[in-house]
Amino acid sequence: MEKYAAEFFGTFAIVFAGTGSIVINDLSGGAITHLGVALTFGLIVAAMIYLLGEISGAHLNPSVSIGFWLAKRLPASELVQYIISQLAGAVLASICLRIIFPFHASLGATLPAGPAWQSFVLEIFLSFLLMLLILHVSSRPKIKGLAAAIAIGSLITVEAFFAGPVSGASMNPARSFGPALVSGNLDFLWIYIFAPIIGVGIGVIGCRLTQPDGCCRMQEQC
Repeated sequence: MEKYAAEFFGTFAIVFAGTGSIVINDLSGGAITHLGVALTFGLIVAAMIYLLGEISGAHLNPSVSIGFWLAKRLPASELVQYIISQLAGAVLASICLRIIFPFHASLGATLPAGPAWQSFVLEIFLSFLLMLLILHVSSRPKIKGLAAAIAIGSLITVEAFFAGPVSGASMNPARSFGPALVSGNLDFLWIYIFAPIIGVGIGVIGCRLTQPDGCCRMQEQC
C-alpha cells in the first residue's frame, strides 16, 4: 500500500500547490505571475519526485503510469491502483481548494485559450517530451534521485511557462480531472485525458529508438 499512498499524497500535493497557485494568482490580481505559476508546478513536482521516487517511482500522473506500463516497467496488476490513487489525490486537493476558495470559478482547471485541436496537439507534444525525459533519467542510476527531480521539474517549468497560456500545459489527466470535476468545467476535459496518453505512447517509442535495445522495456536491463 505504500506505493499507492505515495501516489495519492504526491498527486494531492501537485494539484493543491499547482492549481492553488493559479487560484491565488487570479484572486490577488496577478501577484504570483505566470512565471510564478510555472515555477510552482515545476518545483512541487521536483520535490515530490525527490521525496517519493524510491517508494512508488513518483509517477504522480496517470499518463506517466500508462507510459511505464507500455514500456513494461509497471505491471498491469498495479496500473489501475496507481491511476485510482492519483485521481483520488487530485480530486481531494480540488475539494480542499473549493473549501478554501469557495467563489473561484475554475479552481485552476485547464481550459484551451484557442481552438480545441490546438491545445490537443500541444498537449501531445508536451507529454511526449515529458515521457521521453522520464524514461531516460529513470533508466540511468547515476542521474536518479535529486538530479532526476531537477531535470523533470525543470522541463515541466519550461513547458508550463511557454505553453500554459494556450493549453494550460497539463500533461497530466489527474491534474486536469480534479479541478474540472469539482468546478464543473468538464467540456474540454477530453483534451487533457486523451492527448497526454497519446503523447506518452509516442514518448515510449522515442525512447526505444534512442536507447539501447531493451532499455525502455525493462528497467533492470538498462
